[in-house]
Amino acid sequence: MSITVIPAIDLKGGRCVRLRQGLAGEETVYSDNPADVARQWEEQGGTYLHVVDLDGAFGGKPAHTDVIGEIVKAVSMPIEVGGGLRTNDDIDVLLEMGVDRAVVGTRVYSEPDTLDELIGRYGARLAVGIDARDGKVQVKGWTETTEETALALAKRADQAGLTTLIFTDTARDGMMQGVNVDAIDEVCATVRCSVIASGGVTHKDDFVSLNALGRKNLVGAIVGKALYEGVVTIQELQG
Repeated sequence: MSITVIPAIDLKGGRCVRLRQGLAGEETVYSDNPADVARQWEEQGGTYLHVVDLDGAFGGKPAHTDVIGEIVKAVSMPIEVGGGLRTNDDIDVLLEMGVDRAVVGTRVYSEPDTLDELIGRYGARLAVGIDARDGKVQVKGWTETTEETALALAKRADQAGLTTLIFTDTARDGMMQGVNVDAIDEVCATVRCSVIASGGVTHKDDFVSLNALGRKNLVGAIVGKALYEGVVTIQELQG
């Protein structure tokens, strides 16, 4: 079975943007109306949507709750949202407004004791996002690189009963230079939970390479800049 194409919407200042390697100063604005972009991805065949509140990630608290609410109302496909979700209240607000899955990252690293509690409370409606550079976990909107390896954190989350893990190679993100297949293969081999790949997915060949791994727990891949730049379409990737 082919992995799912998951288009991405990154929010900054109320607009839909893409960053190069997550750098706030390397910003390209694609739309002033993120809800319209969400509708566009659904019309093109998208079946799941990945949304990141970049201002939330950098600031440590959600900054686009209203905009995310508009996106939820604009489309029928399920949506996962991450960025600045440092408290249960932050997560609850999103889930109550209709978001399918909340993505936590920094909190899982900085408050490791909360992992069991979070998974027990939210179950399949919680995903853990692991953002890594050179194999090391990055937090706070990729502004800090830790000493913990991505594989160690992935294993810890998996053992706690996590159902979905999102792995991003931040060096590849927004660069349109291809996906880090080897790193994703390692993550999939380390955990039993479902894995979503992110960072650098650009061409049909990237999807062919990911599918060729034969990892049954590799269920999706997030695509951003390549869609916005018109390098590839959702239909081409799904074909």
